[in-house]
Amino acid sequence: MKVAIVGASGYAGGELVRLLLHHSAAKVTCVTSRKLAGTPLDQVHPQLKGFTDLKFENPETDAIEADVAFLAVPHTAAMQYAGKLLSRGIKVVDLSADYRLAKDVFEKVYGVPHTDYFKAPYGIPELHRKDCINAKFVSNPGCFPTGATLAAAPLAHYAHTIIYDSKTGVSGAGDNPSATTHYPNVGDNVGPYKLTTHRHVAEMRQEMAFLKSRATVYFTPHLVPVNRGILTTAHILLNEPMEQKEVEKLYHDFYRNEYFVRYQKPILAAVRGSNFCDIMVESEGSRIVAVSAIDNLVKGASGQAIQNMNLMCGFAENDGLTGAGMLP
Repeated sequence: MKVAIVGASGYAGGELVRLLLHHSAAKVTCVTSRKLAGTPLDQVHPQLKGFTDLKFENPETDAIEADVAFLAVPHTAAMQYAGKLLSRGIKVVDLSADYRLAKDVFEKVYGVPHTDYFKAPYGIPELHRKDCINAKFVSNPGCFPTGATLAAAPLAHYAHTIIYDSKTGVSGAGDNPSATTHYPNVGDNVGPYKLTTHRHVAEMRQEMAFLKSRATVYFTPHLVPVNRGILTTAHILLNEPMEQKEVEKLYHDFYRNEYFVRYQKPILAAVRGSNFCDIMVESEGSRIVAVSAIDNLVKGASGQAIQNMNLMCGFAENDGLTGAGMLP
């Protein structure tokens, strides 16, 4: 099966290629970049040297030949590609935010008009698997909403308030350097940002509504000096108290058949490089603390995108994604 990665020069593009090297049927045949056309892929992603001889291309959308295309382009850019690729029978997984939200919500949150809107499955497979199976297009969720929603989902019906506090690695900001990601500003530091206004809170609230929860949802992220990973602490305030054994049973039952969700102490390094989400909960009666850990570039982006591709194309859901984390 031929795979194209549109916008392959960033971290997500590199991870897609790395992970698909281990897939039983998918082969990356086209990697695009407007600025790097003609440049060998391994000059930008040196970890791939010896594994591929691909070079970046800059084809017109109508000239891309593939069975599946991943859109690893910036927010508001994916809508320029999605419809054209779909019209040619190419299945699409979009890693941007362009199709994650209702049209009016997207336009309010991102401040731009949506020029090619259609409703798409929201690709957290653990919650939306039926919608993703055999789909022609899936919108891949944001990294923060993935870890946060999986942490709180089993208690969605029981909560009146959910407060997410997330610590994220620097790679979540992408590969373009800035003052925020400059090492002296990140090292030996913890930096809260967008305390009440982060765009991803819209996805978190959307997912709680999907789960028929009436909980009020709040979110604050923090930047920490690690390359990869998101550790989310969800403070879940319940309508009625629950004991520890009751809560643990709820989580074990909810995720009993989920390959990529593990109930154990969340450690960032234990999920680094993998598609797993590790979760643990502790009850204080009316307040449950649920903590999750994911790799923001894998389960939070490229790995989950491949998980969705597998559902769309009829492969085993974990095909290409069975690698363990990299602790220490």
